[in-house]
Amino acid sequence: ALGAGLAIGLAAAGGALGQGRAASAALDGIARNPSASDKVFVPFLLGLALMESLVILAFVIAFFLYGKL
Repeated sequence: ALGAGLAIGLAAAGGALGQGRAASAALDGIARNPSASDKVFVPFLLGLALMESLVILAFVIAFFLYGKL
């Protein structure tokens, strides 16, 4: 149970840090060049979706680990 809790906690923390840095970089790029917002927006959303899917995958793995007890 401790390992499952630690796994989802670390995954959520890592995902939050990654999403924060990605949002910061995307907004910084748009602020420097507003005309590039169309080119930055789609890869930004795709990156956020992939980061969130990894956190959800860690949750599923932690759930399975907890079920093995």
